[in-house]
Amino acid sequence: MTEIKRTSAKKKAKELAKYLRHEKPNYDYMKALFKHLRDELGVKVTRAPKKLPDVPTEEEIERYYKAVWKSQNFHNMVIIKTFLYTGMRVNELVNLKLTDVDYDRCQIRINKG
Repeated sequence: MTEIKRTSAKKKAKELAKYLRHEKPNYDYMKALFKHLRDELGVKVTRAPKKLPDVPTEEEIERYYKAVWKSQNFHNMVIIKTFLYTGMRVNELVNLKLTDVDYDRCQIRINKG
């Protein structure tokens, strides 16, 4: 089998840029251009198969909840329970201040969410 001699991708990109520069292409134009080029050349787009998330078993969930609810480390228990009950993002939870919690109305204000 003979190997096809190709111009390097970087060199070919410079050639194409020189050819297209006067058109002042934007992203959408380039996207459409390369879609048509793929069609003309018969190049198929290959996509990696989507990986499904791992779903914990009932036993794993039960062990997790027991560990959280019976934790001896109060600080960690409060963080995990707040995370579970509110649906906050991790970044929002990390930036949470005591002044953001309204105990009278049972509300938490999210800043920079």
